[in-house]
Formats: sequence, C-alpha cells, structure tokens
Amino acid sequence: MIQTIDFHVPELEMMKVYPKALYYLGKIELLKRPKISIVGTRHPINYTKIYTQELARKLSLAGVCIVSGGAQGVDALAHQATGVSNTIMVAGTGLDVRYPAIHQKLIAEIEKEGLVLSQFEAGQPSLKWNFPLRNELIVALGNVLIVTQADLKSGTMHSIEFALKMQKPIYVLPHHLGESEGTNWLLSQGLATPIYDIEAFVVQFGSADLIDETDNFLVYCDTHPFYHDAVAKFAEKVFEYECLGKIKVENGRIKRT
Repeated sequence: MIQTIDFHVPELEMMKVYPKALYYLGKIELLKRPKISIVGTRHPINYTKIYTQELARKLSLAGVCIVSGGAQGVDALAHQATGVSNTIMVAGTGLDVRYPAIHQKLIAEIEKEGLVLSQFEAGQPSLKWNFPLRNELIVALGNVLIVTQADLKSGTMHSIEFALKMQKPIYVLPHHLGESEGTNWLLSQGLATPIYDIEAFVVQFGSADLIDETDNFLVYCDTHPFYHDAVAKFAEKVFEYECLGKIKVENGRIKRT
C-alpha cells in the first residue's frame, strides 16, 4: 500500500524546493541509516560493472544504505549488489508504475524488502521532466555521491550538477582515456576524488567491524569469473554453492545470486 511520509527528512532541505509530498513503499526506517548515492551510465563497461557491485556490496556490509534510481546499468547493479533489504530506490514515476519495465521484478523486491520513494502521485507515467527531480532527490539523500561511469552528455551529469550545488563530495572510479569522459572531466577540474582503494574508502563511511570477507570464493565470484576458471580454482565450492543457490551461471560466467 502506497503511503505518504509524514515527518521531516532533513537531507531534503538541500533540494531547491523541499518536496510537497513524498510517497513510499517498503521500510521507511532505511531513511535513518547512513546513506550513499551511486549513479552512472545505463551502458557500463565490464570494469564498471565489477567495481560498482564491489563498492555497493562492501558499503552495505559496512552498514551503509545505497540510494539509486532503478535505471538500467549502474543503478540496477548498485541495488542488486547491496541487497534489496538495504537499498533505497527513487522512482521517476508514481509508485503504481514500475519503471523501467525490464526491472519490474527487482523493483517489486525492493518494495517488499527495501524502500521505494517518489515525489509523484500514483498514476504518474514516465515523463522526461520527471527525472531531473528524481535525480535531485537521489543526490540529496546521500551523504556523498559516487559516479562509477558517465558520458559528458548524459543524465548522470545532471546528478553531478546537483551534487556540486549541494556541495556534496563526489567520488568516481578511475578510467582510461576515452572511457567515462564525464568522470574524467570531473577529475581534470578537481571536482571529484578518485577511488583507488575500495576498502579504505568504505571504512570512511561505515563500520569495518561489520565487513565479513571470510568467504574467499564469494569474493572471487564478484569478479564474474568464467565457469571453467572457477572450477579449476574452487572445484568443490562451485558445485556446493550452485546446489545451495548461492551462485548462478550466465553466459559461461559465475555470479552471486
């Protein structure tokens, strides 16, 4: 059942205009947790996929809630890697419209286990002018903004503009020349900080005591290894974890479920 937030959310004071109404589905208590926003391209390269997931997962393990927008690409990767019970999705539609349709299952899981927010009344469809408002809300909720990949001319750059206006710290993944020109430009202008060491970054914002990296096989699976490589290194665990449903094989590569 769609409900309306009936209390003040101090983070949203940083928005140009505090939302007239804010609707939600899920666990409203997630708003009380430390939060970091992760955004980026809808078409990430493999490097970006791997490290977006690693960042989101390790931040979540350290007690940080991940905020994103449910879009294809980086957004969905961040939601999935953090675990649906510790993520906030900000929608650009009314909450009775699960958009994009390709992520209906993911959105339904977040509605049940995590939190979905929207400034838009039920019935509001996906309209292009909704998304700048959604992006502003995503940025406002997080203590900092992480951009894992962005083109110079993209919606992600609008999120970056909001972060700069709000004076939010911006962090980016380092990329080669010709890749992620938006984040490379930020670095060239001194407007963002590169993340070179994920563990060192995570402990700035969460509790290192909460992070459990004792299962080396699952950590290895976060690199999406080829099935035959994983079998060569962890033969027994591959079969055991596959039977337990902890991993799955897609297109010849292993992923966590």
